[in-house]
Amino acid sequence: MGIRDRFVALGQSRSEAEADELRSRLALDETPPDVTPLSSCSPGDVVCVMGTIRSVTIRPAGRAPGTDIEIFDGSGSVNVVWMGRRRMAGISAGRGIIVHGRMTCTTENPTIYNPRYELAPVSS
Repeated sequence: MGIRDRFVALGQSRSEAEADELRSRLALDETPPDVTPLSSCSPGDVVCVMGTIRSVTIRPAGRAPGTDIEIFDGSGSVNVVWMGRRRMAGISAGRGIIVHGRMTCTTENPTIYNPRYELAPVSS
């Protein structure tokens, strides 16, 4: 990291620095053109968001099957729910993901139900 890069990094907010780190960890040279920062998404919008999976919750037996995750992109977070599935190959905390779906907000937490998704390659 050069001197100029260090000064730029010092001028960034914490969320901007986290967003930059996420993009580099996702091994993408640049953000895909259709990706929208979570802070710019509104309920009802069809969105494409990119971030890191913060948590994964598998609903226990006895309840309707489902997998819930939280994605963070440096500007905000969103809950993602796949109904009817207790297992999702490759879905794990810390993994990079791009999600395509409709943003809802029936509670105070924005949620995307049953989206299409792409996992970022795992770095070794």
